[in-house]
Formats: sequence, C-alpha cells, structure tokens
Amino acid sequence: MALLAEHLLKPLPADKQIETGPFLEAVSHLPPFFDCLGSPVFTPIKADISGNITKIKAVYDTNPAKFRTLQNILEVEKEMYGAEWPKVGATLALMWLKRGLRFIQVFLQSICDGERDENHPNLIRVNATKAYEMALKKYHGWIVQKIFQAEHNSGGNCVSYTSLEKEEARVLRIWLNDVLGILRTMRSLI
Repeated sequence: MALLAEHLLKPLPADKQIETGPFLEAVSHLPPFFDCLGSPVFTPIKADISGNITKIKAVYDTNPAKFRTLQNILEVEKEMYGAEWPKVGATLALMWLKRGLRFIQVFLQSICDGERDENHPNLIRVNATKAYEMALKKYHGWIVQKIFQAEHNSGGNCVSYTSLEKEEARVLRIWLNDVLGILRTMRSLI
C-alpha cells in the first residue's frame, strides 16, 4: 500500500481534463504493485497494464504539447483513424488501461471493505475473482476466461494479507476516490 501512497493520482480539475504526463507518471507505478502480491495470477494483468502505458506514452512523447491531455489524444486519433476508431492506437490502449484500473479499483475496494472467503479468510482469492468478473471477464474470450479460472483454482492467487492498518486504509480510500473520478471521466470519453 505504501507504493500507492507514494504515487497518488491527482484529483481531477474542474474541467475534467486528464493531463497525460502526470497521469502516465502515476499509473506507471501500478505494475510494481502487483509484484507486492507475489502471485503469478496477476502477471498477465501487470503485463497488459504495462503494455498499454507504453503505447499511450509513445503517442504522448511524439508531441507532448499536442497531447497534453488524454482527451487531446482521443480527439486527434478519432479524426486520424475515422471508422476504425476507437479500436486502434493509443485509444485502444487507453480503453484497456481503463479496464485494468477498474480491476485494481474493484480488487482494492473489496479488500478495503473486508470481503473474505469464510473458508480461507487470509487469502485474496475472493477479491481477485470479484475484480476479474466485474472489470475484465466480459472483454475476454472463452479461452482467456478459462485460463484465469484454472490459475485461480490452482491456488495461484493464494496470497495472504493481514487486516489493513488505519493509515493504509485511509490512503487506499483516497487513492480509490481519485481512481473513481478518473474512471468516470474516461467512461464518458471512450
């Protein structure tokens, strides 16, 4: 949780414009968060988030002034790609990054809310399953769903956790509120 505390997302400004540079800086610290969980079940999600950040950053780096906000990237790509948009370029990467953020948000909210498997109260299995079902499952084909289920059933996400300390819970709630604001704005864009 300390990793998230060090790199909190900026609250959205009144105009709801998400500045690309600070956003990419903040989310670039999410993949190492999965390392803290110590489970191979999160490896594909970590890789997907990292890859999407890289794709968006590559577009941003071509002209930071032109792509100052995520909205600028979407507007330029919508015009550039026409009928193929939004299923191409940085826009597609942003859609998948949004889904990854939603996964993290549901996962952490579930932990913060104290949701547990009564038979295995120290494991995150119930939290990871809830997050997958709510944030990613509907976008994955049958094969990917079965891979997640097999990894889940094999005990691949049997990471244990202790109850959140008061300060960790406070930081987590701040982070979750910021993510929710960003997700709401992103939902209205793509």
